[in-house]
Amino acid sequence: MVTRGELRKLILFVLAGIFALSLPACSARKFKSGDGLKAPRGYRSEFFLKAAYAMGRLDLVDMEPDIPPELKVYSDVEYKKTDSLSLKLDIYRLKELTEPVPVVIFIHGGSWKSGRRSDYLPYLVDYALKGYVTITVSYRLSRVALFPAAVQDVFCAIRWVRDNAGEYGIDPERVALAGASAGAHLAMMAGYAAGDPLFNAGCNHESMVKVNAVVNFYGPVDLTVDFARESGPLKEFLGKSYHEAPDLYRKVSPFTYITPDDPPTLTFHGTIDSVVPVSQADSLDTWLNRAGVTHEYHRLKGWPHAMDIGKKVNEYCQHYMDIFLNRYL
Repeated sequence: MVTRGELRKLILFVLAGIFALSLPACSARKFKSGDGLKAPRGYRSEFFLKAAYAMGRLDLVDMEPDIPPELKVYSDVEYKKTDSLSLKLDIYRLKELTEPVPVVIFIHGGSWKSGRRSDYLPYLVDYALKGYVTITVSYRLSRVALFPAAVQDVFCAIRWVRDNAGEYGIDPERVALAGASAGAHLAMMAGYAAGDPLFNAGCNHESMVKVNAVVNFYGPVDLTVDFARESGPLKEFLGKSYHEAPDLYRKVSPFTYITPDDPPTLTFHGTIDSVVPVSQADSLDTWLNRAGVTHEYHRLKGWPHAMDIGKKVNEYCQHYMDIFLNRYL
């Protein structure tokens, strides 16, 4: 038996979904974008978005797509061995490559404490079919090793890729990084702090970190501000609170390393992101502009964290990624 209170909640939930769907379409704020594709309709809040999803009005990306027969996959390739574990990566490429092609290395998110390299499978397949070699990497999570271990692992993965490029049809001089949330943080660290000795430690590969482009999906940039200071996962990643080690929170922040010679950066961030505030992307845009770094910023109104799981947002992001990667790789 449904109580009157439960029925009222159900009616309000359905009405919220209907209201959410009636919101006008919202566009992205774009800088230095040469195309006029509009962003898909956004939502007033995460509540309305969840209501739309519950009503079957929000389609999601297939997170476990089949591997097309024209792709070759190299799974569980070890790129680094530590005292505690073997770190591995997966490689996707067309079976028939006539010349070396650019590589896009995807770095998964998960608050530095969770996530799997297979989380990026939709992008890995899509961009391999578009002619790139795509790679996804594992790194030491915070429960295994504290900062700077994860950053060092990503640096080492990039160096491994450049050292072994010829074996997989990769052009080692055309390397892009893409990541979401904590993965975007690691991608920006590799893009902006490539020469830092601390992050290049613990890796035996000869090549140095060289990145031509960075794709940042809603990543944290300044970890000295209030939202970061109060973050449990960040404290677990660093092993200390902000009050114990404020300099450490600056050292882990990508904005610390921004210089005019940094790689072109493409950013996507939603305005109702409750995990990483959109103010992080706003600040990044300001800092990159001040430094004179080529940068494109898509500020999607009415979309939350992990927004590109939605089909329409994913299509929008891939559209601009295609343009960006074609331009800078």
